[in-house]
Amino acid sequence: MQDIVYFDLETRRSAAQVGGWHQTAKMGISVSVTYSTKLDEYRIYTEEETGALIDQLRGADLVVGYNHVGFDYGVVQPHTLWNIGEMTRNLDLCTDLSEKIGHRLKLDSVATASLGLTKTAEGTDALKWWAEYEQTKEVSKLIDIAYYCCYDVKVTMAVHRFGVENGYVLYDDRNGNIVKIAVDW
Repeated sequence: MQDIVYFDLETRRSAAQVGGWHQTAKMGISVSVTYSTKLDEYRIYTEEETGALIDQLRGADLVVGYNHVGFDYGVVQPHTLWNIGEMTRNLDLCTDLSEKIGHRLKLDSVATASLGLTKTAEGTDALKWWAEYEQTKEVSKLIDIAYYCCYDVKVTMAVHRFGVENGYVLYDDRNGNIVKIAVDW
């Protein structure tokens, strides 16, 4: 069986806190989540467990994410000597869709229009929970981040599967129009 690994992560620090979006290596990992089709399970990793995350990503037949090549891999990169993007076979849904329509789409826009699914929170919420965790060491804050990240992985997987099964995805163009994009995933 082919092992498709769906992947997302949340950071410890924002772009503003580290000097801009070009400084992803300084953002740190609060929680990373994968879902493996071969294992049929989610895995949750802390920054200290990033070596195991990298091993899973390297072993996958395909890593699917939403802006994972453009963003998440930059956050992971300090944890390996090798170029994580070159060590893995990837389908970055955000990049693929952006190339087709000429601008970047939010995962929520595609998931809502295609499947009626919405995100449970925003990345800024995960940053707030991490700051609260650092102050209080209250494990429930890490659980909040993990739940949010797991759901983003689930939504990414659902969008990917919808595109595979139907040959298209939909998105809301901000003017209230639902637009169809052909995909060959």
